[in-house]
Amino acid sequence: MMPPSTALSYHFTSTKLRSDARPTPQWRAELRHISNPRNALTIAALYAQTLAILWLAIRLHHPLMYTVAFVLMGRAHAQFASLMHEAAHRLLFSNKFVNDFAGRWLLGFPGFVTTDGYRFVHSAHHRQEFGPDEPDIALYANYPITRQSFRRKLMRDALGITGVRLMRGQLQTLLRGERRSRITQIKIFGLQISMFAVSWIIGHPFIYLLLWLLPFLTLWRVINRLRSIAEHGGMRQDEDRRMTTHSVRQSLLARFFMVPYNIGWHLAHHVDSGIPFRSLPRYHAELRATSYVTDAFEYRSYLAIWRVLRAR
Repeated sequence: MMPPSTALSYHFTSTKLRSDARPTPQWRAELRHISNPRNALTIAALYAQTLAILWLAIRLHHPLMYTVAFVLMGRAHAQFASLMHEAAHRLLFSNKFVNDFAGRWLLGFPGFVTTDGYRFVHSAHHRQEFGPDEPDIALYANYPITRQSFRRKLMRDALGITGVRLMRGQLQTLLRGERRSRITQIKIFGLQISMFAVSWIIGHPFIYLLLWLLPFLTLWRVINRLRSIAEHGGMRQDEDRRMTTHSVRQSLLARFFMVPYNIGWHLAHHVDSGIPFRSLPRYHAELRATSYVTDAFEYRSYLAIWRVLRAR
C-alpha cells in the first residue's frame, strides 16, 4: 500500500513550513497555542453528553433507545480515548498537573486506560513507526489482508473476544503485576466499581453493564481497529511520514462517530506530534497547499481505504 513516488512530490513554496514539512518556529508557536477554557468546556460537554444519553435511555426505557444509546456510548469511548491521547501528549492543558490529572482521572481511568503507561509506549510509536519498539504493530501489521481475515478480526472485536482478552491482562496485572502497575490498576478498577455502585444506588445497575462496560468490550474495539488500520495499515518504516501514515479525507460522519476531536488528521499529527488537536485542520490544510498531501496520496473516505486494506 505504499504510495507511488509520483504521489510524494513536494513543492516547497510555503513560508510556514520547513523543508521537512514541519512548521517553522514562528508558525509552530502559533499552532501550539492551548486553549485551556475551551478544552475544559470540551471535557464538561463530553460528560454532559454521556450522562444525557444514559438519562434518556433510563427515561424512555425502550429497546430502540437502548440500541441507539449503546451505539452512542461506543462513540463516547472513542471521545474519551481521543482526549486522553491529547493529554498523553501534554497538549490538553498548559498546566502539567491539570493536564495529567484530567488525562488520568477524567479521561483515562474511566476508559480502563493507564494514561502514564500509554504515554510511555505511545512515545515509542511516534519515535519510529514500524520500528523494533513499535507498541501498536499487532493492530495494523501485515495489511492488506483477505476479506475472510478482515471479517474474522472484526467479528472477534464485535463479540467482545478481543476486549475480554485485553481486560484479562489488566486483571492479571492487578493481581500479580509489579507494585506501581498494580496501584494504577487498583485506581482504574476502583473507579469502575464506583461507577457501577452509582448505577446500583440509582436503581439501574444494568446501565453500567449494558451502556458502559459492554460497548467498551465490543463496539469500541471495532472502532479502535478500524481507525488504527486506516492510520497505518499496510505502511512501512521510513523517515518520510507519508510512507508510515495514511491520510484520509475527513467527513462529518466519520468525525462524529469514529475520529472525534480532529484525531483523523493523523498524518499531520505524525509530521509534528506537538500540535494540539484544534490546530491540526489548519496544519493539514497547509500540507495540502504545498502538495505534501495530494489527491493521489489521500484516500477520499474511510470506506475507500478499508476496501484496499481487505483487498489481498
